[in-house]
Amino acid sequence: MTDTPTTPAEAQAPAPAARSTAAPFAALLLAVLSFSLMQTMVVPALPDLREEFGASTTGVSWVISSFLLSASVATALLGRVGDMFGKKRVLIASLSVFALGTLLAALSDSLGLLIAARAVQGVGSAAFPLAFGIVRDQFPRERVPVAIGLISSTFGIGFGVGLVIPGPIVDALDWHWIFWLGLIVIVLGIAAVATFIQESSVRSPGRIDWPGLLLLSTGIVALLLAISQGKSWGWASVGVIGLFVAALVLLAVFWYVETTVRQPLIDIELLRRPAVLTSHIAALIIGFGMYGAFTLVPLLAQTPSHAGYGFDASVTESGLFMVPMAVTMLGASPLASRLGAAFGWKLPLVLACLIGVVGFVVYAAAHDSEWAMYAGSAVLGIGVGFAFAALANLVVSAVDRSQTGQATGINTIMRTIGGSLGAQIAASLVAAETIPGTPIPVESGYTTAFVMSAIALGVALLAALAGPGSLRRKAVAPVPAPSSGPSAA
Repeated sequence: MTDTPTTPAEAQAPAPAARSTAAPFAALLLAVLSFSLMQTMVVPALPDLREEFGASTTGVSWVISSFLLSASVATALLGRVGDMFGKKRVLIASLSVFALGTLLAALSDSLGLLIAARAVQGVGSAAFPLAFGIVRDQFPRERVPVAIGLISSTFGIGFGVGLVIPGPIVDALDWHWIFWLGLIVIVLGIAAVATFIQESSVRSPGRIDWPGLLLLSTGIVALLLAISQGKSWGWASVGVIGLFVAALVLLAVFWYVETTVRQPLIDIELLRRPAVLTSHIAALIIGFGMYGAFTLVPLLAQTPSHAGYGFDASVTESGLFMVPMAVTMLGASPLASRLGAAFGWKLPLVLACLIGVVGFVVYAAAHDSEWAMYAGSAVLGIGVGFAFAALANLVVSAVDRSQTGQATGINTIMRTIGGSLGAQIAASLVAAETIPGTPIPVESGYTTAFVMSAIALGVALLAALAGPGSLRRKAVAPVPAPSSGPSAA
């Protein structure tokens, strides 16, 4: 049994014409990189923002939370809209709104305006499911896995690099320039997509399911709001528990409604497919386990050595600990794609979880050594690269071309929810106990957080193993003969 079945519509659809994909692929990479960088570029500037606006830590945290909340809604909606009306058209529209939000952020002179601008920026999150759909529609079939793997890894690469480059920018200029420089990258991405990407004829006609969109959006917003505010409000507070309950109820009602409408926002049958379901579960758990490292490692590096651990690193220097992760992630994606093509996508996902466990064990056992932290980051980058490539390809290969946007959009949301929850819980574990007389966390907090991430990757391994397919060389499934009628679009 193959891990990458050919859907009936795809078997009958004509293969994309053979042509150079270098320029379109570069355009898509630039588009998704512009968004992935902006996820974290503002994080190193949070202390400056808190000081400039005289805001509390909770208040300034909304610069991150508003971005995540709007991104989750935009991903759910625009992935489906791209399937309906054309992925290039919707990609350019989402990037244009993203650019508008970035311009507004660059011009912001108050915390409220900056938070609003970040919410507008979140619309750019649709770049990932739309890019996956464009690759699936327009690239030769044999090039799709590697292209999707590299685009997926750009999500993590931008996330890590976004923690490195703001330091010098803020030191030399000020935080506004984070957004001015980001705007340049976004505009270049829009121009590249407009120039080099062709609009696809693949469509999934229908109407927007507004009740479904409202239920899904409010459910996800309630969930992410509870996660993002859990530390400041208290995980056992009435507000946080109420939001979790509301999220559960809203998402349960959404599930029911989607099974009763003729043209649902999300086809529930997709979520029931074993390959799709296990990929979404794995994405949630892997996000939970891996994203803690993106924030904890720079914080540990910045800890003054007189605390008994830490490396006295500046904001800029601490970001360098993430560079090995970005480098190995970039190299791991093509390797994962080759393994997936040869053995099926289950193998690279299983390897991703195992490698991730090793990376976090290195962090937990040897975080008193700089070289060990660099090594742990390099190992973890391989795991992240394998995971992102495998998850995206597992989902894409299990659905029809016309469903790529909505299926990969949900997978992106699951990874975001898992990452948000993992980062918040990891930060809470670290901050739970401080060195007496100082605000510096005790070293054991970091050890506990890293062990928690290793355990999470172990659980993700079980989810990966539960998915369909074999870890051995995959069989080649016969492609159904085209019908005598007109080919499907």
